[in-house]
Amino acid sequence: MSLQRIWSGPVTSSQRNCVSWDGIWNTGNMAAALENELEVDNEDYYSLLNVRREATQEELKSSYRRLCMLYHPDKHRDPELKRQAEQLFTYVHQAYEVLSDPQSRAIYDIFGKKGLEVEGWEVVERKRTPAEIREEYERLQRERDERRLQQRTNPKGTISVGIDATDLFDRYEEDFEDVPGGGFPHIDINRMHISQSIEAPLTTSDTAVLSGSLSTRNGNGGGNINLCVRRVTSARGWGELEFGAGDIRGPLFGMKVFRNVTARCFVTAQWGLQFSSRGVQPSATTMMARHLDQNTMGYLQWRWGSQSAMTTSIVRDTKTSHFTLALQLGVPHSYLMMSYQYKFQDEDQTKVKGSIKTGFFGTVVEYGAERKISRHSVLAATVSIGVPQGVSLKIRLNRASQTYLFPIHLTDQILPSAVFYATVGPLAIYLAVQKLIIMPYVRSQKEQELEKQKEDSASEIARRKQEAEASVLLMQESVKRIIDAEESKMGLLILNAWYGKFVSDNSQKPERAKVIDVTVPLQCLVKDSKLTLTEASKAGLPGFYDPCVGEEKSLKLLYQFRGAMHQVLSGDTEPLRIPKQSHRISSET
Repeated sequence: MSLQRIWSGPVTSSQRNCVSWDGIWNTGNMAAALENELEVDNEDYYSLLNVRREATQEELKSSYRRLCMLYHPDKHRDPELKRQAEQLFTYVHQAYEVLSDPQSRAIYDIFGKKGLEVEGWEVVERKRTPAEIREEYERLQRERDERRLQQRTNPKGTISVGIDATDLFDRYEEDFEDVPGGGFPHIDINRMHISQSIEAPLTTSDTAVLSGSLSTRNGNGGGNINLCVRRVTSARGWGELEFGAGDIRGPLFGMKVFRNVTARCFVTAQWGLQFSSRGVQPSATTMMARHLDQNTMGYLQWRWGSQSAMTTSIVRDTKTSHFTLALQLGVPHSYLMMSYQYKFQDEDQTKVKGSIKTGFFGTVVEYGAERKISRHSVLAATVSIGVPQGVSLKIRLNRASQTYLFPIHLTDQILPSAVFYATVGPLAIYLAVQKLIIMPYVRSQKEQELEKQKEDSASEIARRKQEAEASVLLMQESVKRIIDAEESKMGLLILNAWYGKFVSDNSQKPERAKVIDVTVPLQCLVKDSKLTLTEASKAGLPGFYDPCVGEEKSLKLLYQFRGAMHQVLSGDTEPLRIPKQSHRISSET
């Protein structure tokens, strides 16, 4: 059962935290995890036929007929050419069969060629919609890999190390004059917290979560262990039971339920009994959430127990920003909080954020930044300034499913020097580490991955190269006829075409160009003095192959139209339509 069936709207990170989505998130998306493991190659068939992904049946048929005329075995007498034509004709026919059938095309668009190979598709009704096909595919994958999925534990952990660095700013010099070594500030680790959890899918609807934690503060501490059993009861909700024990608060028994009330509204309810030496402490929490619009959620929460409170909040999460406004009235804490986060649309997913929180306890202002530093790692730093807490620096590192927290308390007062160093210090250290360690490491990793990718795909590239060369031989006769027809009307003539990686004259490191001549294949695609290439990798076009796997590629064309010279450089996946007036080369050039 997919998450979309449980919750019909978009799920923000804050929403997931509020309703404890973590367990069901993984269980409900087993099929999604399988989908990520597939070697999806969605562009091959479209690129081979040189049609748009939205191509109509007429466009598919027209392209297919043209390639059939080119590759049909009966058009070639030479035994070797005939054999090569048979292979290419079979590949073209396979592509057309898949894309011309609505059900097969839907599977191919979602999961690629691997999706068509899954056992069990023969039982799928031919009248299924793409959405129904996706659901059926997920069911077949779950049945095929159920044992392997049940062995997944999805471990998650958190390590927090609290550091007291107030001696850097709050020390009194006269107290250290007579103490040996007193000239060096004293930095303590005053608290630590370690937690870990694992999940075990019991059935398709039941999941067990085992978690434990250890905490220590100034030499005193303890731990606890919890067992949670969660069941998805229907497409509209789930419930869970929790049992816990520890040496600090004693045994714990709790229950939580989630329910979709409407397509735009859901509620959660949680009850708990905490047993301790002071007796039984009951608690209850209820929350209702509603979609206010596509990107905005409203929450209303009531909590009863040792710290009773009522909280209302509005969360707006868009592609470029995240905004939260919350108001809490309770005992002993009441506050008003507002936060804003801006998301840069860059490769490193950089985010900057700021917030202010004020209440009976005082006022706290926070600002910070977050950035992806590697494929699975995110680094964040936040400066917290408040009364009466002083100045703190919080550093967080997320590595896959593990979280490492380092809250550093700098001073009990608001000192400009502490604020300055808390802001500039982490930034300077990050830039230095990024330039001296991270960037060289990432560059080295990419180069190693590229070399491995080239080694793994060497045989496949050799096969594609052989097919491309065979295609060019099969195209020769057709190309001659096309050239004669275009010359007679001063139409489109491809004089020179190269595809691959080009090296500029001002390139800093010495390397050679990795390109192949694709003049003949492109001339073969010319029809009525026009050439149109769709938005797909050009490596899949007839007569093409990838000369530099994993590297950025381009297509460079020199062509003649109406007696004038034209030139264009196009990216690998950019659509291209020629001739164009903007490509014309001036007589002076």
